[in-house]
Amino acid sequence: MAKTYVVGNFKGGVGKTKTVTMLAYESAVKKRRKTLVIDLDPQGNATSVLGRTGGLSAVTKNVTDGFITGNLQNQITKVIPCLDIIGASTSFRTLPKLLMSKFPDDEDQQMLYLKTLLEPLKDQYDSIYLDVPPTISDFSDNAMMAADYCIIVLQTQELSLDGAKTYISYMQYLANNYNSDLDVLGIIPCMLRPGGRVDEDVLRAARDLYGNNVLQTVVKYQERLKAYDAEGIHINKTSLGYEDSWDIRAHKVFENVLDELDENQKKLDKYREGELNE
Repeated sequence: MAKTYVVGNFKGGVGKTKTVTMLAYESAVKKRRKTLVIDLDPQGNATSVLGRTGGLSAVTKNVTDGFITGNLQNQITKVIPCLDIIGASTSFRTLPKLLMSKFPDDEDQQMLYLKTLLEPLKDQYDSIYLDVPPTISDFSDNAMMAADYCIIVLQTQELSLDGAKTYISYMQYLANNYNSDLDVLGIIPCMLRPGGRVDEDVLRAARDLYGNNVLQTVVKYQERLKAYDAEGIHINKTSLGYEDSWDIRAHKVFENVLDELDENQKKLDKYREGELNE
């Protein structure tokens, strides 16, 4: 049965979509896991990147229609072997009105709607990744209530650390008021300027605050990662048939991130099992 991951930070532009698409790709290609990405951001950046990755001219099926009909199964688009997407659409910006119309007097059901819609899909996948806008809103509420684990993206700047702090505080609010059992699986540091004083200070402050929750793997700026936005995620071959070294370097970082997250999940799963057995 699939585990569901929301990738978040309440600061925009920190690399959440990049992280979702790269982790999903490594999950599918390197780990051979049946993986689904659900793009809950009306801007649809994850949809665009994965559409290019799969050589798709368009991703016409979308999450809005799934929320309207109450069936996400019919909105799945195949990207590459082991990797599917439920794409975004700009009309999903009306999510608050949609939820209010379906559950006019039930705030709990408004927040739990995505979780309900995911249940029929969980037996089909190993991993489900949720990409969401960086706001406290119906989008984040539904994603956080539906997810088993949260992966926080921390860009090495002060406002990003503030966004991570707010995100974790909001997780606690949901736990206290709505019985959410969402756990932080890991905090991924993304360094803007390796060796920069501010970057190092923010990373140090994050490790002081959150300890081993901050991964040892640091995602550093690479032009190749930026190129995947325009070209889709890939591993090119040289004229001699070898994998391109810059592609290997870009993918290896996220393979390492995924390995660390897997180790953290094993520990948390054992802890949860122990709680259930008490």
